Order: sequence, then structure tokens, then C-alpha cells
Amino acid sequence: MTSSLKLTMVLAATAAALGAQTHALAQDKVLNLYSARHYQTDEVMYETFTKTTGIKINRVDADDAGIVARLRAEGAASPADVILLVDAARMASADSQGLFQPIKSAKLDAAIPANLRADATADGVTWTGFSTRARVIVYDPMRVKAADVATYEQLADPKLKGMVCTRSGSHPYNLSLFATVVERLGDQKGEAWLKGLVGNMARDPKGGDTDQIKAVASGECGVALTNTYYVARLIKSTKPEDRAVMEKVRVVFPNQGTSGTHVNIAGAAVAKHAKNRDNAVAFMEFLASPYAQDYFANGNNEFPAVKGLKVDNAAIKSMGGDNFKAETVPLGVVSKNMTKVQQMLDRAGYK
Repeated sequence: MTSSLKLTMVLAATAAALGAQTHALAQDKVLNLYSARHYQTDEVMYETFTKTTGIKINRVDADDAGIVARLRAEGAASPADVILLVDAARMASADSQGLFQPIKSAKLDAAIPANLRADATADGVTWTGFSTRARVIVYDPMRVKAADVATYEQLADPKLKGMVCTRSGSHPYNLSLFATVVERLGDQKGEAWLKGLVGNMARDPKGGDTDQIKAVASGECGVALTNTYYVARLIKSTKPEDRAVMEKVRVVFPNQGTSGTHVNIAGAAVAKHAKNRDNAVAFMEFLASPYAQDYFANGNNEFPAVKGLKVDNAAIKSMGGDNFKAETVPLGVVSKNMTKVQQMLDRAGYK
């Protein structure tokens, strides 16, 4: 089968799935999208949505903070219909500021696991994850044994004193992880874990996830936390220096024998003052289609959020992440625990 024929069949299938609802869409077939995702593969996904529904997408690109600031400044006059943000903590923060509206969708309920969405209320769900990434441990095999970093809890073990590196504790990637760990361990044990983590730091938190991986490779750190897509980028890189980094480190998907590895999301929500609400819901449902899931996930070396779907990604497979046990703690707890965890970080001296 030719690639063009495959695309034709995919478009036909997607159109059939969405066709039943297009007659109910707004007279003006427009969707205003505020997106913190900046991946070229997403462009094809948006074009396909327009082809199958006739709904034109007007997109505003900015980082997460910029989008939230813009929504707050625009208020009820905002033209935004759908918001795409990266990370559950960012979704939860925007939600807590009243920037989203709940929606009810049987299609999304059936496709996306409940733990990858905001907690459901009588009015519906305010935000939904559409791709996931795992927060893994990278370590130096010359200094650390894999058995010593098999769980997140072990990062606080005195055995790793002077070896752990992370980015800022207040960064959303870490806040989301810490919020779920505290939910599992309870407040007292969770805070003790954070204090132990700080006590094991090789240096003050700084830089991004890629910087942590490189710090392990250079010998500055023995252990670090990172999202899987940063590892995948280095694996796929054609730069000799990046390949050299990956030759010196190993990757562990933590807690495989217990609670599972923490996964975070890139998610979407219907804006509080959406003028094209039906179009927005249609777009959200499109993001859960197998076609969109492939683009949504593979564009950034992520995993699909839809139940049972797999993405064939050589970099993900090479780090052992094509069949791992994922944590099932609902990401809705991020919103509930975020302020509490930040206070714990302050008390622990986590910068």
C-alpha cells in the first residue's frame, strides 16, 4: 500500500468518525488555538483536522507562562477556544485560576484513562492529557548500581549522598512528580523524602533536563531526574558529543516492582470564554483519534495517552520504555497537592 493511499484511508476514517458531529458545529468554522507545543509534526495534524471538518485553525504560539498571562489579560474578551499546555502542574495551575471550562465527552471518557485527566465533576472535566512522558532516572554505571536507583524513594538514601542532580524543585516537571509521590507516601513521609533528596544533592539545582543528563555523563553527578523525551533526543542526535553522552549513562524506569514510573502529560482544555465551544470539543476529540495520537506523541518522542495504543519509536525502545509499568495515581492530585508540596520544598531547602 502506498503512503498516499494510506493517508487517504486515514483521512476517510477520521472524517467518518468526526462527520456525525460537524453539522452541529458553529456557523463560523473557526477554532482559535493557544498552543505551548512547537513541533513541526503537529502542523500536519492540524491540517488534517481542517481537511476532515472544514474548521480553520488560527493558532497563537507561546510558552506556557505566556499563554496563561495572555488569557488572564484578555479575560472574557479572549478569542481562545482551546489551550494546549505541557505538564500537569501547568494545567492544574491554569485551571485553578479559572481559565478553563468543564466539558462532557463520551468519546474522551472512553479513550483517555481517568488518571490522565482532571478530576471529573458533575459539570464535566476541565483538562485532558493527550500524550505522556515518563520521568526517569539517569545514572552513571561506573559509580552507581541500577539496583540502588530502582525507585524514586531511593534517591533519598544516604548511599547516594553527594550524587543527585535535578533542575529546580519548583519546576512543573518536578512539582508534578513530587505531588504524586507525596500522595502515595503521605505528607510526613513525603516531606522526609524531599529532605533526604536535598541532602543527597551534588550541587544546587540548575539547568534543564538535558543539562542533568550531561552532568551525569561528565561526572559532576551520579544520578539525575529527566523526562524520557530529552533522553530520546540525545539518542536520535547526529552530534558526536550527544552520542558520547548517551554512551556514558544508563536509564532506569523507577518503581517497576511497586507503584510504577511517574508519567506526566501534554494536555488540552476548552478555554473559559470559548466562542466556538462545539468546534473546541470536536478538536479535543480529534486529538484522541489514533491518527492524531501518533503525531501528537511521536513529534516529541512521547507516548500516546489513549488506552492500548503503542507508538513505534526506536529511541524509546532503545531505553527500554516501550512496555513499562506506569503509575496510576490520578494527575488531578497535582492540583490538590501543589501548594502543599511547594511549602515542603521551601522547608526542605530545595531550591
